[in-house]
Amino acid sequence: MKAVVTVLGEDQVGIIAKVSALLADKKINILDVSQTIMDGNFVMMMSVMIPNDLDSHQLNNDFTALGKEIGVEINLRNTKIYDAMHNL
Repeated sequence: MKAVVTVLGEDQVGIIAKVSALLADKKINILDVSQTIMDGNFVMMMSVMIPNDLDSHQLNNDFTALGKEIGVEINLRNTKIYDAMHNL
């Protein structure tokens, strides 16, 4: 499944490394990434390919737990949602 991961929060050392480590641990391939700092806030969007055998509910829980641990908000969205929005 192709998906979009967004990461938002106060900028700090290690955000990209920790999010990327979780993705690698789950065998999730990063297809594209864009990140910037806006007024001291870290903003990142990643296009990823999630293996079909992963439970998306558990993956969301893992992202939520990591986000709490490092003080950012991490969201996972299926790209079908974004595609549908652009077709309206």
